[in-house]
Amino acid sequence: MQQLLYIEIPTTQVAAVKTWLQTEYQPPFGKKSVAKHGFILDRQNRSGAIAQLSVFIWTLQRTAYLKVFRWSDEVMDGEKEFLDHLTKAARQAFPYEFKQPPAIAPNQSIFAALVEEYPLTVKFFQRIPNGEYDLNRVYWWEKRWRESVKNPETPKQVIFEDSQANSVKSDVIYDIVYLGGALGAIHAAMMAKLGYRVCLVERIPFGRMNREWNISRAEFQNLIDFGLFTKEEFEVMITAEYVDGFNKFFDSNNPPHLKAKVLHTPTVLNIAIDTNRLLEICSKKLHQYGAVICDRTEFQKVVINDNGATIFAKNLETDAEVILNSRLVIDAMGSASAIAQQLNAGQAFDSVCPTVGAVLEGFDKQVWDSQYGDVLFSHGDISRGRQLIWELFPAEKDELTIYLFHYHQVHPENAGSLLEMYEDFFTILPEYRRCDMEKLTWKKATFGYITGHYSLNEDSKKCAFDRILAIGDAASLQSPLVFTGFGSLVRNLPRLATLLDTALKHDLLRADDLSQINAYQSNIAVTWLFSKGMMVPTGMYLPPERVNSMLNTFFGLLADEPQPVSDRFIKDRLGWLMFNRLALIAAFKNPQLILWIFQMAGLKDLLKWLSSYGAFTRSSLTNALLGGWLPPILRNCQPWLEPNNPRLWLRLLSWSYAINYSVGKNK
Repeated sequence: MQQLLYIEIPTTQVAAVKTWLQTEYQPPFGKKSVAKHGFILDRQNRSGAIAQLSVFIWTLQRTAYLKVFRWSDEVMDGEKEFLDHLTKAARQAFPYEFKQPPAIAPNQSIFAALVEEYPLTVKFFQRIPNGEYDLNRVYWWEKRWRESVKNPETPKQVIFEDSQANSVKSDVIYDIVYLGGALGAIHAAMMAKLGYRVCLVERIPFGRMNREWNISRAEFQNLIDFGLFTKEEFEVMITAEYVDGFNKFFDSNNPPHLKAKVLHTPTVLNIAIDTNRLLEICSKKLHQYGAVICDRTEFQKVVINDNGATIFAKNLETDAEVILNSRLVIDAMGSASAIAQQLNAGQAFDSVCPTVGAVLEGFDKQVWDSQYGDVLFSHGDISRGRQLIWELFPAEKDELTIYLFHYHQVHPENAGSLLEMYEDFFTILPEYRRCDMEKLTWKKATFGYITGHYSLNEDSKKCAFDRILAIGDAASLQSPLVFTGFGSLVRNLPRLATLLDTALKHDLLRADDLSQINAYQSNIAVTWLFSKGMMVPTGMYLPPERVNSMLNTFFGLLADEPQPVSDRFIKDRLGWLMFNRLALIAAFKNPQLILWIFQMAGLKDLLKWLSSYGAFTRSSLTNALLGGWLPPILRNCQPWLEPNNPRLWLRLLSWSYAINYSVGKNK
């Protein structure tokens, strides 16, 4: 018995596929006999021998798959012709479908609007505290995201310039107004601590988040050393610290040389942070330093003039207009940022990870030990044009935080659906983690769009405008592997805060000055090709096992390396020599890898990657020649250079940080 064909049928309608296969599909030759899950095809060859093929479907991850096995020892005449005919017919009968969220009628509840298409999502959100509010948030995020990618050439205008206008009268003029209260709250607390007048504008009640954060002790120490948090405050934020984290990808359909061992990463994302406690501490610090929080307030537009910025917003409880004047606006609105879309002509993001999940408890402890986590895990192959990946982290007491996500190309027809992902999540969670869904206690919904950008160099994306600066996922200068805007902020807050402090002290708030303040790292930019290999281009049919084969190639070789190597790779701290050595080992282990990447990325993106690789090489050479001695010398020049030429000092300071940060040395 030999497998001849394995393809994905991108539909959830498994019964319809079975019916089509057994009753509607007609093979080009031979005798078709209906079987339990498909049919048997018999044909008498020219030699007189009877050849037999078994055609059947199976289901996993809410998706149908089709396999064909040669059931007899005899090779069937016209075997390839039949396989091509079957593949073409199946794809014509069940093409890719990209559903739109259903409309919500006036006065209709979110549960009533979604129950027909997303029954399990409605069922389990009804069991989550504040579930109706959170499901409305899911719907809002998806609608907002779809609108932003539907017409990328004509993004909504929210930034206006009026050099002749005076600021609208307001009682207070702030140094910084932050738009967005998650990552924005951490950054705002730091700048308020430095003595700046800060206002934070948040659309939802401050302190509510639909994401949980994980980090390692060594990385969070960055914020303690910088003086933002104390060790005692950090310990209060910790809800769990696991012993080990696992990375493993489904390899049942991989060839033997592309099956991989479990990669252990005990110091990656092993600290679970209670986001409520973190934001509560940030709130106390903001109030302590005189900052103002305007929550339940939605940003509308910003008008830039020679004297500052005027921010127009709306209080969602009273519908009252809110007007704020500031020297600087910081966009921390994440993937929903209309500012980021306008700055980049609708091309603010190249990739996105639609992410859903929940905080829950009630798992059988014999099935899962809460001292261990899954950093990256897949339990099946490509599902409806997506390679689904799980993350699981221990949380407070017996709680677990579980995410389901996939790497996704930003495409106007196929934006990536949170609602579809949630229906998958509630359906296939028992496949991933053996459990009784009725016995689980649902604590909190976690969801969002994690954005990525393929940076050719530090100037390839606009993250600044006169008096406007983007941070976190709104800036999206990272190509996320396991780190998101939070990881980027933790890595980069010391340099971002120091550079911003310099710019504000000297009123260097033009776009070319603010552009010096960014979290670009050339060593992260060069890894975007890895992310590209984890996403299925819209409309492309790949062998279902393709992405898992690529992931097992990389993670298998990391499993054979000493732990510090995998730790640096996954934490986005790899250097030039390490990157090239691992790339060569991967190519030797799997010679088809380059061809696969070319098929998925295309020539244009490969040429873009070569540009990123060139920038990484130049950064690495600069670091090797200058990294050890030049930054300290430049710092010694500050007392006389900064007062005499602050603009030059800002650029040199930014460059001195980039020398080390761009090769993963956060100094």
